[in-house]
Amino acid sequence: MSGDPLAGIRIDKSSPIPLYHQLATGIEAAIRSGAQPVGSYLTNEIDLARHYGLSRPTVRQAIGELVNAGLVTRQRGVGTRVVNPSIVRPVALTSLFDDLQKAGAEPTTQVLKLQLVKTPPELRESFATSRVWELERLRSTADGPLALMHNWVAGDKEFTADALESEGLYALLRAQGAGFDQAVQRIGAENATKATATRLGCRSGAALLTMQRMTYELSGALLEIGDHKYRADRYSFESSIRTSGM
Repeated sequence: MSGDPLAGIRIDKSSPIPLYHQLATGIEAAIRSGAQPVGSYLTNEIDLARHYGLSRPTVRQAIGELVNAGLVTRQRGVGTRVVNPSIVRPVALTSLFDDLQKAGAEPTTQVLKLQLVKTPPELRESFATSRVWELERLRSTADGPLALMHNWVAGDKEFTADALESEGLYALLRAQGAGFDQAVQRIGAENATKATATRLGCRSGAALLTMQRMTYELSGALLEIGDHKYRADRYSFESSIRTSGM
C-alpha cells in the first residue's frame, strides 16, 4: 500500500476499542483531512485486511460504519467511493458558522433579510425590547447550500450585512457584551416547501432537519429566537450521554 493515504493508519490490537472502529476512525480522518479526497476509491477490502492483519468481516464492518456516516458509498463491481462528508454538529450553544470553520468547511453566508422592526405582537411577551432584528441568512459550504436560518434578535444590538457575512451570530453578540445564560431548543424534521427547496438547492419535499432555539441573557431577558432548516442529506446533530450512575 505504498503511497496509499490509508497506509499510515495504526491499529492497536491490545486496545479495548473495537478493531473495526479503529479502522473506520482512521479512514474518516483521512477523508476529512483531504488525504483521501472526495471522488476517490478506497483500497479494496482484501488489501486492507492483509495490510492491517484484520479479517475481511472486520474490514467490511468498518466500511459499513463509514457508509452509515455518509462518508462513502459502496457500488458492487466498482468499489467504495468517497462522497462529500456530511456536517456533524454537536448539540450545544454554538454558531453554525464557527462549527463549520472548525470542521474546515469554509462557510459562506448570504444575508437575505436584515431589518429592525417593531416587535411583532406574537413576540411581545417574549422580548423585553420594543424593536427586534429580523435576520434571514443562507449558509453554504463549497459543496453548496446547507442551512436556511431565520432569527429574531433583541433590538438593542447592532448588525450589518457585512458583519453577518463574515462572522457567526453568537460571536457578534459576544462582541457587543451579550452574556449567555441558557438556551432551550427543539430539533425536528419536515419536508422542504418549493420555496425552501429552491434556496437550499434540493428537491421539493426533500427531508430537512429543523431546529428552533430560544437563547437567554444572564439577566434572564430573551436574546434571540432561531428557526433554522438544514439539508438532511448533508447535516446531522450529535449529542453525548453520560452513563455513569446508570
